[in-house]
Amino acid sequence: MSDVPWPQPVASWTAGQPVTVGFQADGAAHGGGHCQFAISYDNGKTAAIVHKVMEHCFFNGPSNGNSAEVLEYTFTLPADVPASSNAQFIWIWTNAVGNRELYTGIADITIANSGGSNSYTGKSAIYPNHAGYDTIPEFNGDYTTGVSLFDNAPNVVVSPGGSAVSPSVPEYTSSAVESTSVPPPVGHTPAPKPSAESTVESTVEPTVEVTATEPPASVEPTTPATPVYTSSAPTAVPTGSACAHGALQCVNSNAGFQQCVWGVWSATFACASGTVCQQTSPNAVICGWP
Repeated sequence: MSDVPWPQPVASWTAGQPVTVGFQADGAAHGGGHCQFAISYDNGKTAAIVHKVMEHCFFNGPSNGNSAEVLEYTFTLPADVPASSNAQFIWIWTNAVGNRELYTGIADITIANSGGSNSYTGKSAIYPNHAGYDTIPEFNGDYTTGVSLFDNAPNVVVSPGGSAVSPSVPEYTSSAVESTSVPPPVGHTPAPKPSAESTVESTVEPTVEVTATEPPASVEPTTPATPVYTSSAPTAVPTGSACAHGALQCVNSNAGFQQCVWGVWSATFACASGTVCQQTSPNAVICGWP
């Protein structure tokens, strides 16, 4: 995860005002699951929940379906979220059906707050099925599966001046992980500089479009429900050649993908079992079902 923000934030939010998070249609919704929406001031190292949708994220109730019924969530940003010109919005999804995976996206935003709040305290964001955290098994019809992990997460205090686990709550620890998830996204791929429509693509799943009612703005960390990996705008270059920073390409007979990091291709990141890499555009790949 990079400590360097993008030159221009992709959205501007106001504490105490409603914001809307939208998701791109036609992604695989994996029966829903648990979604967390969080704010960070230290590039995602510490993140406090500002909204969550447990059990049936993307659906109106229990479902084994793969087509989302709900593609938009509106919630009020807490009034005591501090102002900052360099904050991060984080979305995290634990799927109900399918391989035990984790989907997440992060975007650079600004927050305005005329009330002078210096910090915000909320439940810590957690990352089930990722290294160092518990594995939440497939729900198999029990949509309360894993909910206690979120309920028992510690409080954290996030602030532009520094963030920490609240001393009033024991620090969260987890058991060893048995995870068959896809590898975590390649570092922090924050949202690129937005277009005139203030939308952007990033490494997540399904495409997140965040809009604030005041002032109007949107951010779109990409994630259709087969894992989507995107970069700013470079074109793919054959392995062994010089490449443009941020480029993505499918390799190993589409069994995985690489990302260009300052002119050098990274190690190969394998797609999840049963999925293959597909080059959807010069700057985006997905690991999807063949």
